[in-house]
Amino acid sequence: MKVRVSRLDPAADTFPHTEEYEVWVDEEAIVLNVLDAVHDTIDPTLGYRYCCRAGQCGSCAVRVNGEPVLACMEEIHDGDLIEPLELPRIRDLIADIAPMMAQVAWLNPGTAAAECGCNAGVTYETLGEIKPLRDCIECYSCISSCPAFAASEYAGPTNMRQEQRLNLDPRDMGDRIDEAICKGLFACTTCHKCVEVCPKGIEIPKKAVEKLRAAAAKRGLSLPVHRALAKLIEETGRSIEQTETPFLERVPEVVEPEGDIRATVSFFAGCMFNGRVIQPALDAIEVLRKNGIRVIIPKDQVCCGSPLIRTGLLEFVPELQKRNIDAFLRAGADTVLTMCAGCGATLKNDYSTPFHVADITEFLAAIGFIPPKKVTGVYTYHDPCHLLRGQGICKQPRELLQSVAETFVDMPARCCGAGGGVKSGRPEEAATIGAVRAEMVKKTGADCIVTICPFCEFHLHQVTGLPVKNIATLMLEGYQK
Repeated sequence: MKVRVSRLDPAADTFPHTEEYEVWVDEEAIVLNVLDAVHDTIDPTLGYRYCCRAGQCGSCAVRVNGEPVLACMEEIHDGDLIEPLELPRIRDLIADIAPMMAQVAWLNPGTAAAECGCNAGVTYETLGEIKPLRDCIECYSCISSCPAFAASEYAGPTNMRQEQRLNLDPRDMGDRIDEAICKGLFACTTCHKCVEVCPKGIEIPKKAVEKLRAAAAKRGLSLPVHRALAKLIEETGRSIEQTETPFLERVPEVVEPEGDIRATVSFFAGCMFNGRVIQPALDAIEVLRKNGIRVIIPKDQVCCGSPLIRTGLLEFVPELQKRNIDAFLRAGADTVLTMCAGCGATLKNDYSTPFHVADITEFLAAIGFIPPKKVTGVYTYHDPCHLLRGQGICKQPRELLQSVAETFVDMPARCCGAGGGVKSGRPEEAATIGAVRAEMVKKTGADCIVTICPFCEFHLHQVTGLPVKNIATLMLEGYQK
């Protein structure tokens, strides 16, 4: 097979360059087999790392076609591009991981722990929380892929993982909450890219970042803007101040479809679509009507609690969950539809619901939809992190978009910087992450961005200057045409 390998010799090269190699390897060869073949039969100067060859040491991490993998575990294919991790580079495929290693915290037992006994206070419950955080093999794939690490002084996902591991350990005497804050705890957008690329699948945002933020909240160390948001939610049930007639006051409780009833669903509006970007929600109801869907809209639904969960301010979350579950149980439908990626991910992952939750694109793709007329223009699609990684939904939005867009140009997924409380708490960092996304959009040549997240919609318009539409709005344009 032929593969392409990124090369850099600091003594001879000003910039990295790509070289193509043709090698003979066994079928189902892994990346490391190909690198060995290049090194042994073509160019012995090729620099790369490996050690255990069993996916346990993390030393052989590289990128294949832009995504971090372990070279000893990833199958290689003809034409693949092999590059180093997106970190400072020593040479060829060898990244400089020493600065990252230097920031990883170590256990600090202290005098008090020694006097009371190392294992004092350890429970099986605590051990259960610590264990998944100990699975890290320090390959630094997560840091390499983290949009916040690239845009700020954030120490990165595995540093947060280690801070929470030590925070849970009763033998450790360090102030891990204060240390995590100093390392950029509130810089994480909770995009879950770190989980996607982690060879061990460690859920760092959920099991480390959000836990550390919750501990910080208990000590009054949350960001002031996040505390203000929590107060607004507790007082009003909404994370958005009402400036115009909200969606829930503009629609009846039951919306009948055009023609025969194919299905009955309940609709969860979310705070942004209820109070700030109202038209896309109205458009979504029309799209459902035209596809024979009867929609029940409980008027007593409230904020899902996502802003509180992501920022660690959890005190009022159980009340919100109860109010929403009760509201949708009274509605009587078996399926609750969402059109906000964050709300959908929260209802699916942070609630225990007696009903099925589905994103509107997921639902329409499954039940089948009337093909709209094509709408002129060049469109690209932005994957909201809480839809792509939070709900595993990737193909369905593209299926809907390709049915209506005259020209569709796809682009790789990447966080835009709007999530995890970063847009409100650290707007400069959100703008820096957004600028990277804006460059990716520019390369597509699109004159309009389509997405399914109101936070992404606002932020992408700010950083690109392009119009950003919800997919429901574009589909309705096609139906009206």
